[in-house]
Amino acid sequence: MAEKNNAPRRKKPVRLTFNISWIYILLLVAIGWMFFNQGGANPQKEEWADVQKQWLAGDIKEVVFIRNEYEGRVTMRPDRIGDYADKFGGNVPAKSPHFIFLVSGSFNAEEMFGELNEQLPEDQQVKVIIENHESWWKMLEWLVFPLLLIFMWVFMFRGINRNMGGGGPGGPGGIFNVGKSTGKLAEKGETQVTFRDVAGLYGAKDEVMEIVDFLKNPDKYTALGGKIPKGALLVGPPGTGKTLLAKAVAGEANVPFFSISGSDFVEMFVGVGASRVRDLFRQAKEKSPCIVFIDEIDAVGRARSKNGGFSSNDERENTLNQLLTEMDGFGTNSGVIILAATNRADILDKALMRAGRFDRQIHVELPDLKERMEIFQVHLRNLKLADDFDLEFLAKHTPGFSGADIANVCNEAALTAARKDKKAIDKQDFLDAVDRIIGGLERKSKIITPEEKKSIAHHEAGHATVSWLLPNANPLFKVTIVPRGQALGAAWYLPEERQLVTKEQLVDEMCSLIGGRVAEEIVNGQPSTGALNDLERLTKMAYGMVTYYGMSEKVGNLSFYDSTGARGFELQRPYSEKTAELIDKEVKELVEMIHDKTETLLRENFEGFSQLAALLLEKEVIFADDLERIFGPRAGAKPGEEIPKDPEEVATEEQTNE
Repeated sequence: MAEKNNAPRRKKPVRLTFNISWIYILLLVAIGWMFFNQGGANPQKEEWADVQKQWLAGDIKEVVFIRNEYEGRVTMRPDRIGDYADKFGGNVPAKSPHFIFLVSGSFNAEEMFGELNEQLPEDQQVKVIIENHESWWKMLEWLVFPLLLIFMWVFMFRGINRNMGGGGPGGPGGIFNVGKSTGKLAEKGETQVTFRDVAGLYGAKDEVMEIVDFLKNPDKYTALGGKIPKGALLVGPPGTGKTLLAKAVAGEANVPFFSISGSDFVEMFVGVGASRVRDLFRQAKEKSPCIVFIDEIDAVGRARSKNGGFSSNDERENTLNQLLTEMDGFGTNSGVIILAATNRADILDKALMRAGRFDRQIHVELPDLKERMEIFQVHLRNLKLADDFDLEFLAKHTPGFSGADIANVCNEAALTAARKDKKAIDKQDFLDAVDRIIGGLERKSKIITPEEKKSIAHHEAGHATVSWLLPNANPLFKVTIVPRGQALGAAWYLPEERQLVTKEQLVDEMCSLIGGRVAEEIVNGQPSTGALNDLERLTKMAYGMVTYYGMSEKVGNLSFYDSTGARGFELQRPYSEKTAELIDKEVKELVEMIHDKTETLLRENFEGFSQLAALLLEKEVIFADDLERIFGPRAGAKPGEEIPKDPEEVATEEQTNE
């Protein structure tokens, strides 16, 4: 064993890989050599008459005469060079030649040098070398430096273009193609996404399927005198599938598809955005019939400023003007359909939204229960699920989730199951994934004092008690005092998917929001800072009831809501100071009424509230069935409504039944 351990290890062979930076280093070395190593000497210029005197004085050792350049290079004797130190600034040069002299074309070097050597003793005669320099070498010396500079410039710009995604400051091809479009073209059959990959979105899918039918069967519509729509705008919250829907259109239509982002039009150079718009539509016309998809069009289609000298961006507005002209200007774009997506339709320019440019606005909303089930089925195809997995239960427990959120839940559940070394993903893994996405990562190392933990338990018990006892509050799912993210505790609800909300329902929801603060006041005698998020939401809802929904008798049936977004440019409120005082007074009275109602409810059910807080301190996580054992059936519960239970108790019941 010792011999084996002490045996010398074989060294791994060193493999050199090519790197583009080597070329830059070699270029710098070559330029440095040309600058600092040209002969290694710094000769001084002398007149021929002075050189003759030095020759006859016996100070010169060697003369090299370049016949075709009429230049002589003089090397002094080592023992005499010190006499000429003043000509070199006091420093005696270490390398030769020391002097150079220039003569005319009539200079006879052999005759002149021979006469001078005849006047000197044999031991002091100067060694003479006469030669010609080849002209091609001189020419090469002049060409090498410019060629090196050009070579370096080309490589630098190629590197910049590659690092900037192939476009550089001017799109593919470098800076000389700065005005070219950066849109990506997908030819027929290249896009594999179809409508089968888009779950839910029934109304939006029907709208875009009709556009696809326009492209496939244009004669069906033009025979009756109809015209193909010029554009459709996909509007909806982030993550609802607008871009996926556009990809499905590209896959189903079987026509060329140009895709580009709104920010790709905007550049630091003036006029570049407009040039790119022109180039994009020129390419689209050549490929017609085709589809042009502009993602996040609000980057370039934002409403133009009314004050041109204060807050406008000339480059962006010029780009928008060119886009308006190309979509519906003096010329026609027959066969080119524009698809665009945005989640900020309220800030788009009115000229962009009119019929003739975007004939249709397709609203892509958050999925309902049935649509969520279909989206889950798409994302669960490649996951290994437990045999008793309930898809409907999971869809019911993710209200308000977008398609992107559901995809994230499925992926997070798979990671959670793998972290626990499970062979299949069960319901609890999905519930943990939902908790992590909504509340954040569980912080088990968070240090909380016993007093703080008791206060948090009463706070969350107050939320749970009020929401359970009020008939119009959102149904409770579970309550926890385990810290997650920035929250020290949380009450999880399953809000009903309502299209209209009454005043009574809003009041009950606001009572459940302030239930935690009121519970702290009852138990501790004073509030804490833990209700910051609750009070923020409560205040927004109260002001919304008074100023937006007209639910105040004194303010009346007035709404100061601005659906167009144009009021953001105004510097004053749309109501007087007297009305503002009345609004503030109404909001305060509304919040005080909600506070008093919540306090009365908690004091009347103080015994059950205390039991719930004690149970929460003991178990840290409680479910709706725990509240049902303490308070009885939930107020306003619908017949057959499922009450969420503790997963551990459910597992115990199953083992008992077996």
